Amino acid sequence: MTHDPALDAFFEIGVAVPLGAHTFDADGIKAFARKYDPQPFHLNEQAAKNSVFGGLCASGWHTAAAWMKRNLATSGKAWAGEGPAPEFGPSPGITGLKWLKPVYAGETVAYSRTALSHRAIASRPGWRVLTVRAEGIDSRGDKVIEFDSAVLVKVD
Repeated sequence: MTHDPALDAFFEIGVAVPLGAHTFDADGIKAFARKYDPQPFHLNEQAAKNSVFGGLCASGWHTAAAWMKRNLATSGKAWAGEGPAPEFGPSPGITGLKWLKPVYAGETVAYSRTALSHRAIASRPGWRVLTVRAEGIDSRGDKVIEFDSAVLVKVD
């Protein structure tokens, strides 16, 4: 639950913030797969063609990692409240991760985040949990990934 108008404005509660886009090319898909998700439909065009996907597609983890990279590269609004600016800390986790549609080689996904809420952490005075909805939309306008992410934020 939110109670601080300055924090609400800073976190942009309820506002979909565009984070930019990422194009998943075949070489990038294969490189990510070799390191982190070496399944045949991420590594080899022929194996992918013969799979349920029918073509080379990115790992869902790759689509999530691309969101994180875009999220971190996108600076937030300037702090207009009293005292020092909030400091973003680690994430205690994500919920509701859904890979809704395959992302094929050559596809570009546009990412966004929408801050949903923030609340104080009773056991950590001065810290809050900010919850955001993460989304990725392909060039056809279809959602390909969605999850809710929490992040710890120090506010004093």
